[in-house]
Amino acid sequence: MADRVLITGAAGFIGSHVAEHCLRLGMEVVGLDDLSGGFTENLPAGVSFVRGSVTDVNLVEQLFREHRFRCVYHLAAYAAEGLSHFIRRFNYETNLVGSVNLVNESVRHDVGCFVFTSSIAVYGAGQTPMTEELTPLPEDPYGISKYAVELDLEAAHRMFGLPYVVLRPHNVYGERQNIADRYRNVIGIFMNQVMQDQPMTVFGDGTQTRAFSHVDDVAPVIARAAREPGASNQVFNIGADHPYCVNELATEVARAFGVEPRVTHLPARNEVLHAFSSHEKVARAFGASPSVPLREGISRMAEWAKRRGAMAPVVFRDIELRKNLPPSWDV
Repeated sequence: MADRVLITGAAGFIGSHVAEHCLRLGMEVVGLDDLSGGFTENLPAGVSFVRGSVTDVNLVEQLFREHRFRCVYHLAAYAAEGLSHFIRRFNYETNLVGSVNLVNESVRHDVGCFVFTSSIAVYGAGQTPMTEELTPLPEDPYGISKYAVELDLEAAHRMFGLPYVVLRPHNVYGERQNIADRYRNVIGIFMNQVMQDQPMTVFGDGTQTRAFSHVDDVAPVIARAAREPGASNQVFNIGADHPYCVNELATEVARAFGVEPRVTHLPARNEVLHAFSSHEKVARAFGASPSVPLREGISRMAEWAKRRGAMAPVVFRDIELRKNLPPSWDV
C-alpha cells in the first residue's frame, strides 16, 4: 500500500514540485492550500486537493482523522521576509501557529516523519557561509517564525518521539513561481516587469548577493527526506552554491527575454547583504547532485513565464505597521 502523505502549500511554487516528486516516488498525496499565493493549475495530476488553511484547526483535525498520513510535508507559509517586519501578527499566526496545528495532529496520529521546509533566514546576517553548526540569529519575524518551528519540532521529538527533518532552502526560483507577488521572489518580479515593458526595480545598489537556487535543486531532496535514513531528526541546508549579485541577476533576466537591461534603483531596504550556505551535510546524507546553472534555470523559467504571461502585482492590504515601510510598498 502506498504511503499517504499530506503536503501543505501543494498548489504553491515549491509545494507543487514536491508533490510531483512524491507522486513519482509512489506516494499518495493529499494537498492542502488556501490559494492565497498558489494556483490550482500548479497541482500535478493525481493530487487529492483540499482548499483550506493550516490556521483552520478544525479542518486540520478533520484531515488527520480522515486520512492515515504516513508523513507530513509542511511547505505552507507566507514567505515575504522583508515584509514580515510590517505584518508581524499575520506572520506569526500563519507561519508559527499554523505549523503548531500540524505538529499537534502529527503527534496525536503517530505520523512517521514531519518534513519542514524552513529557510536560511534563520541564520541572520554575517554568518557566511551558513553551516548547520551555526547558532541561528534571525533578524526578521519571518526567520524568527521559521526557527521557532524548528525548535518546536525538536521539542516534540524529545517529548513525544515525533520524527522530523528540517530543510533550509534559499532564494528558490523556477517554473510555477508566483510572479504577481511584489514583495518576494526577485527573479519573478524582474520577469513580470520585463514582460510589461517596465524597468526592473532594485533595492539599493544591487551588490547584495544570494545563491539563487532553481526549484529542481531543492524539490527532489524535500520529497526524499522522509525516506532517507540518515536524514531523520536532522537539519540541512539545500540549494545552489554560487552566489550572484542582484545586478548580475537583472542582466541574466534581460538576456533571457532578448532585451537590454533597464534598472531603476530604489532606496535600500534593511536586509541581509550577503547570504549563501554550505551544502556539504546534505551531500553526505542524500548524495551529491549537480545544481542547475543560473543561466539555464533563468532561461527555463523565462520560457514558462512567457507562456504564463504577465500578471498584475498583488498588493498586501493588511499592513500592520507603516513606520519605516519602503515607500514602494506603501500603497
